[in-house]
Amino acid sequence: MSKARPRLIVFGFDAAEAAQIRRMRSYLDCGFDVMGFMMRRANMNLDFKPFWDNVHLFQTINGGLPWRVAAVAGSVLKVLLHRRKLVGADVIVARNLDLLAVAVAARAMVRPKPRVIYECLDIHGLMTDPGLKGRVTRALERALLARTDALIISSPAFLREYFAPVQKWDGPVALVENKLWIEDGGPGRPAPPSADTPDEWTEETPIRLAWVGTLRCARSLDILAQAAERMGPRLQIALHGAVHHHAVPGFDAILDRHPNMTWHGAYDYPNDLAPIYAQNNLVWSQDLWQWGTNSTWLLPNRIYEASYFGCPSIAVAGTETGHRVENGLGWTVPEPSADALCALLNRLTPAEVAARRQALLSRPESEFRQSAAEISNALRAGMPTAA
Repeated sequence: MSKARPRLIVFGFDAAEAAQIRRMRSYLDCGFDVMGFMMRRANMNLDFKPFWDNVHLFQTINGGLPWRVAAVAGSVLKVLLHRRKLVGADVIVARNLDLLAVAVAARAMVRPKPRVIYECLDIHGLMTDPGLKGRVTRALERALLARTDALIISSPAFLREYFAPVQKWDGPVALVENKLWIEDGGPGRPAPPSADTPDEWTEETPIRLAWVGTLRCARSLDILAQAAERMGPRLQIALHGAVHHHAVPGFDAILDRHPNMTWHGAYDYPNDLAPIYAQNNLVWSQDLWQWGTNSTWLLPNRIYEASYFGCPSIAVAGTETGHRVENGLGWTVPEPSADALCALLNRLTPAEVAARRQALLSRPESEFRQSAAEISNALRAGMPTAA
């Protein structure tokens, strides 16, 4: 990567997905010459148009394995038709297993061959399935990893719990956590809160708990709904973000039954984050969607966003998220249940929450905000140094 503007090809599963958009913006801001080969999903952000040079691969759905295989095969053929766009690439980044298969095929189409980096943001449930489908998929991933130059992960637990012991990966690894990406001139951190806090949570001054981001975890929704029912108007729950109705099919009915739960819709990233976290006392940060595996290992972007803007998190003890939250970012509950959540909320005082908010805002923003150096260094993982 010795060129003035290193050329980067990104294979993504959804050009309109919020995290993908943030990452593409960060690559451009870091000075890379960026080209995308990306699929689209039909469940969100339909009007989005990429602000980078992009080849559309396929419109995909949240379907099963046969559909995924067909989409990968079709994508390889489409890349072959556009193979001239690959010429001169220094690095290819593939953002999930399906696109890693496409990326490995793409590298074989050009000379000289660019390096391939596998960026893993989640360990899909299929990868930990003990059955035949899981074994076959893991074998496929091992074969692709053998043709991969480096690995980018968003949580150290992904290497510790999966890639090292299960897939025997011993190559270069870069950790790029799901921190905020804010361009220069973007929203800054708020001032520390005033010392004027209520003595206790009441119907007039309820505790305000937010759930922010991609809303797809039915178990989290159920826990929050139970807490809302038990605590009544002393608890107000605000939900912000795109809803994956296929994952939470009862979402609308649950909100209809709980007047102290409000969905505020999708939000503009990062400009809407400051008011969202300013209006709430706490944020539910624990993902429970794939409990015992991916959800137990990941570090969600919620903990970085909330901490940057001074809103303490709630997570479950014993998880990777919980370990990070116990390091001054908020509080943990001993188990993922409404009983545990209500016990914590009933114990916390407004003064304790305000003090934690002030402590968060005194911490360096680099703990929660991504830097250009972190992105650039990750893309150089396993790369040969310039002569």
